[in-house]
Amino acid sequence: MEKPSSNDLVSPPTEELFREDSRLTECVARIVAVDERGVRLDRTVFYPQGGGQAGDAGELLLADGTRIAIADTRKGDAAGEIVHVPAAEQSAALAQLRPGDTVRARIDWERRHRHMRFHTATHLLCALVPHPVDGCSITAGYARLDFHMNEPLDKETLTAGIARLVAAAHPVRHRWIADAELDADPSLVRSMSVQPPRGSGRVRLLEIGDVDLQPCGGTHVANTSEVGAVVVTKIEKKSAMTRRVVLGFAA
Repeated sequence: MEKPSSNDLVSPPTEELFREDSRLTECVARIVAVDERGVRLDRTVFYPQGGGQAGDAGELLLADGTRIAIADTRKGDAAGEIVHVPAAEQSAALAQLRPGDTVRARIDWERRHRHMRFHTATHLLCALVPHPVDGCSITAGYARLDFHMNEPLDKETLTAGIARLVAAAHPVRHRWIADAELDADPSLVRSMSVQPPRGSGRVRLLEIGDVDLQPCGGTHVANTSEVGAVVVTKIEKKSAMTRRVVLGFAA
């Protein structure tokens, strides 16, 4: 019988520690596989690119003190698989890794925290602009939302509205509901371009006080006050029915 190649083997789903605790910065994990795509672990604190949010960067620490820089995190080919993408110069260190080895996975916290602040800010923006979202990007340097609408928007008005919601110190929490509950209330879904992941039987809801409630698998701060000073830097008319709002941190 022909032995299956490494590409034929399906890795088990990665345990996503960041889903329950966005402030967890590191964990001990076991290597599941290493190939040209990157490193797969049995559990991780690294958020993979998805839902508009950029993937985490950081490092893997080996038992002998070797540090492997992780430049990005992506979803793998198999369901629930997360791939830690190493920086270009890490090939020699990667050659040391073997399935079953234990490593310490540590994220770049400053970068992640900026993602968290911007992601929560986009939810506040959704509360101020009651229109469907048909595009989203959340990075460490800026965030943007594309709204399906043709009415004009005002930068100062939106910036003041975000500041008001930040100052109100609304708690930010998540909870899980069954797929059937989401099907019963489709109005919870604000995004036209990214639909909540289905198949596991449950969907993660993000709740910001009485301000916003919608499905979201991203990382967030625990209170709107933690968002800090965010301003609307640009509003663009991308098409007849699309208005793009870009957010940045105040200088």
